[in-house]
Amino acid sequence: MRKLIESTFVSLDGIIDDTRPSTASRAEPQHWGQPYWDGDHAGYAQKLMDSADALLLGRVTYQGFVEAWSARAGDPGADVMNAMPKYVASRTLTETTWNASLIKGDVAEEVAKLKEQPGRNILKWGTGELDRTLVQHGLVDEFHFWYFPVIVGAGKHLFEGAGFDTTHLKLADVDRFDSGIVVHIYVPK
Repeated sequence: MRKLIESTFVSLDGIIDDTRPSTASRAEPQHWGQPYWDGDHAGYAQKLMDSADALLLGRVTYQGFVEAWSARAGDPGADVMNAMPKYVASRTLTETTWNASLIKGDVAEEVAKLKEQPGRNILKWGTGELDRTLVQHGLVDEFHFWYFPVIVGAGKHLFEGAGFDTTHLKLADVDRFDSGIVVHIYVPK
């Protein structure tokens, strides 16, 4: 069975979004994470990508990734990201691009079916509304929380409003980068 691995950037005060509200219709990038994107960061992200052959994304992450990645080409990371099949959970999208398919029907059932298919891991970037369903149904096999050495002060918190019962996890591993990022890898107990 394939593993579903969730990978999420988190500030020390638990903030997961990298944007701040704007007076425009879209959020403005704050980019609190970018100063820490170095060789260690890129290598770890590539290791996760190399272990997977599909991406699972919620709508917000999907839309951000389409904008950030779909026009990039010529470097191995972008080429792998662009070619990889993507599965998108959304109640509002009616179509997708960028080698993506909408998950239709019961999300938990469809993700369980994806995990049963042959192949490598399924990688999910970002924590958001989709996680409520994934955690409630025990579908996440590993959480990779990248703790950045920054205090943001405001924004959406990790699992904010998730609405599921207490979920106990076991610390499986820790990776430390020279930049100060510490990745905690948790698995279900």
